Amino acid sequence: MILIRSITPEQTYPLRHNVLWPDKPFEYVKVENDADGYHFGAFLEDELVAVISLFVNDKDSRFRKFATRSDCQRQGIGTLLLNHVIDEAKRLRAITLWCDARLEAADFYRRFGMEAVSEVFYKGPIPYAKFSRAL
Repeated sequence: MILIRSITPEQTYPLRHNVLWPDKPFEYVKVENDADGYHFGAFLEDELVAVISLFVNDKDSRFRKFATRSDCQRQGIGTLLLNHVIDEAKRLRAITLWCDARLEAADFYRRFGMEAVSEVFYKGPIPYAKFSRAL
């Protein structure tokens, strides 16, 4: 059974590093305003297997550093976690939700009503676009 609960920014760092940027220094996965965010983890039998961070600025919300351990992907865990973040952003009275999405994950985000609202851009060799939706 998957449990989703609030976690500290520091608890997100190992998964952020291992899943998203394993070739970068550990410090690379830290976000300057992590202390201002809401961080959530998905736990499988008390083991942290997915993380996501939500930042709300007035009516605008953004999630960042969404990472699921590779052996736990495509099992619905990320879906549960993103649905939790959507509900949380609504609870915090945000009216939009957006992220910088890796293009390889675009179909996943489209399932949540998110659409690309920017041109493609790159972080290193990885193509991204800004995806957004109304809440």
